[in-house]
Amino acid sequence: MAGCFLSIKDTTDTSRYVSREELMKLHEFIRGGVFAASGALMMTAPAFAQDVLKWGHVYEAATPYHEAALRAAEAFEEATDGRYTIEVFPASQLGNEVALNEGLTLGTVDIIYTGVAFMGQSYPPIAISDFPFTLRDFEHWQAYGESDLFEELADGYTGVTGNHVSALTYYGARHVTSNVPILAPSDMEDLKIRVPNAPAYLLFPEVTGANPTPMAFSEVYLALQQGVVDAQENPLPTIQFKRFYEVQSNINLTGHITNSLVSLVSPITSSELGEEDLAILDEILVEAAEWASSEIVASENELADWFREQGVTVNEVDRGPFIEVVAPHLTGPDMPWAPVIFERLQAIE
Repeated sequence: MAGCFLSIKDTTDTSRYVSREELMKLHEFIRGGVFAASGALMMTAPAFAQDVLKWGHVYEAATPYHEAALRAAEAFEEATDGRYTIEVFPASQLGNEVALNEGLTLGTVDIIYTGVAFMGQSYPPIAISDFPFTLRDFEHWQAYGESDLFEELADGYTGVTGNHVSALTYYGARHVTSNVPILAPSDMEDLKIRVPNAPAYLLFPEVTGANPTPMAFSEVYLALQQGVVDAQENPLPTIQFKRFYEVQSNINLTGHITNSLVSLVSPITSSELGEEDLAILDEILVEAAEWASSEIVASENELADWFREQGVTVNEVDRGPFIEVVAPHLTGPDMPWAPVIFERLQAIE
């Protein structure tokens, strides 16, 4: 899209801005150089060449998200008669969330999972569903994902970044884990709580008097174990996958954020795939997202009892007082969306 600019950060964390057209030209130049340098080898290669796409994410190999990615990889290879394969790299093998998003822009990663809060750093309104209590429950999340509002916000994000939005996966309702019960907003006071490094996750701890501490996902277990932070917040399946229950005695069912993962395709990859193959990939990624979402819902329904069997205290929480503390801030002037967007989201049933 002409006039749209993307940020590339160097090792000094300064930024320069280049247009997407420049990125595409750079990508083609690099590819052309590689092809020229390997021309002699290519002359002896078979006529059939298989393109390999890289899919990176930060989640463990045992999660439904990774299993869904593997399923999608197999289905895409079959649907394209072997013209494409997808290699999936879990557990931050290709970098943390920030690095994966930057890699997507540069075309060094073809597909990623990311959260809408991270997408909001490029297009703020799309982060609305990752703010506390903007979504009521899974049914509201599901209806939002099928709504015109989500489609419009996804288009707005693509217009700014070029990244192609393929599918929405349910990540679960986020709950606070700690070594003390958290039953009311006052229990959050002065609690040093790890949160993802995105603005959407700061509101809940800030308005309840806690001390939010942004930290990479891969560092959280050790930080909890060593007492660097007092608490963290994630959905029940993630608390199990990452074994946070081993270093936290209480799981407090605050359900303060109903979380999403988004499957994104690099603009460079989208262009190279073409409309037909991109449409095939989209369909497959949507099917994979639906499968993973169902797995997470089923897991959420069982895990509270499982944690209790492990000796963890699982506290039922009245969400009402927490909602009352947060609600005034969701319609304030500092929110990164127009009031009408919030109203439309709340009207979805």
